[in-house]
Amino acid sequence: MLVTIKNDYNEMSAEAARFIAERIRKKPTLVLGLATGNSPVGLYKELVRLHQNENLDFSRVRTFNLDEYIGLPAEHSQSYHHFMHENLFKHLNMNPRHIHIPDGMAKNIEEHCEWYERQIEKAGGIDVQVLGIGANAHLAFNEPGSSLGSRTRIKTLTRQTIKDNSRFFKTPEEVPQYAITMGIGTIMEARELLLLASGKKKAKAVKSAVQGPITAMCPASILQMHRKAYVLIDRPAAALLSDTQTFG
Repeated sequence: MLVTIKNDYNEMSAEAARFIAERIRKKPTLVLGLATGNSPVGLYKELVRLHQNENLDFSRVRTFNLDEYIGLPAEHSQSYHHFMHENLFKHLNMNPRHIHIPDGMAKNIEEHCEWYERQIEKAGGIDVQVLGIGANAHLAFNEPGSSLGSRTRIKTLTRQTIKDNSRFFKTPEEVPQYAITMGIGTIMEARELLLLASGKKKAKAVKSAVQGPITAMCPASILQMHRKAYVLIDRPAAALLSDTQTFG
């Protein structure tokens, strides 16, 4: 695991974009795993800038998103389909057939999860998986206690997650209670992992993931076992780490 600390969110995002861009230029058919949430928004803005100003070509890149709410149509303003389209895809020269996001409206969710795993395999596996981290160190919707060998599946959202998400919906009843998520085992099969974390609210989770024991109660701690895991954070998120002078 390589930990890199930047001064702030903007520096972190720019460095993450350089990381991704370098790999796309080396491999134009890169298979890129993507995340939603606040952490990667700056990365996506910078990738758009690199495409528009420096001709970074996404025409052959293939993407797989980590998760999606069950029961929200793609056009819903809080769906991850909508998030990705607005923040990234509509600004790039991507082939729509190369974009993969779990379908929360699939008739048979379990079969769809198995199909999603097969699509990743058919693509040759994920080259780089972008990750965020929750305040409780969850990865995607893999909450504490999730199996470290889990695959893409249905997850029941915790009461805390539902409460946290309620601010995005008009009424509490509208908040989805279930989601499709890549499993931790699926995530760990990516050739490289890039974890982004910003702000002091993530400091405890970052410390547990980077310097704590490897345990299912801290899902992100499994990254310690990956051969090429990169943790890219800003100084507030690094506040609780010990011996930070040893990090880049």
